[in-house]
Amino acid sequence: MGKTLIAYFSKAGENNINGDIVKLAVGNTEVAANYIKEFIPDADMFKIDQVEPLPESYEDCFAKAKVDQSAKLRPEIKDAPESIDEYDTIFLGGPNYIETYPMAVFTFLEKYNWEGKTIKPFITHEGSSFGHAIEDITAVCKGAEIKEGLSIHGADVRGFKIFIKRWINK
Repeated sequence: MGKTLIAYFSKAGENNINGDIVKLAVGNTEVAANYIKEFIPDADMFKIDQVEPLPESYEDCFAKAKVDQSAKLRPEIKDAPESIDEYDTIFLGGPNYIETYPMAVFTFLEKYNWEGKTIKPFITHEGSSFGHAIEDITAVCKGAEIKEGLSIHGADVRGFKIFIKRWINK
């Protein structure tokens, strides 16, 4: 059996939490990814970081994400693995940015051959669940088996640990 990779995009700083703009030291998706790592300690982790970070301000970040998505931009990411050949299972996480994952997640996905891989998607959001993210990753990750995803209300992620454990063990 191959290894497991937890690949995720997360933004600290200003975030929308239940309609309020709150400054987070650790982004919600990173909290979830760290819980997964706790339950699968031998998994590798890769944080999908853009070379040019998104704006700190929530409003500016949202505006930039909207422009990037409309233009189908693929921002350059830092230190992506050369290959994912050694991994059988990839936990793929990110926040819901306008009904799908941030564009940097697609930069990551489009770098690799997904044939024979299992993807377990998770997403943090403030009410929109996965939107069309599952359809989007299915279209990009040809040959991968996309398992049932886990949708996490971002405001609740810090109390969601037991639900993450149950989802992993399904």
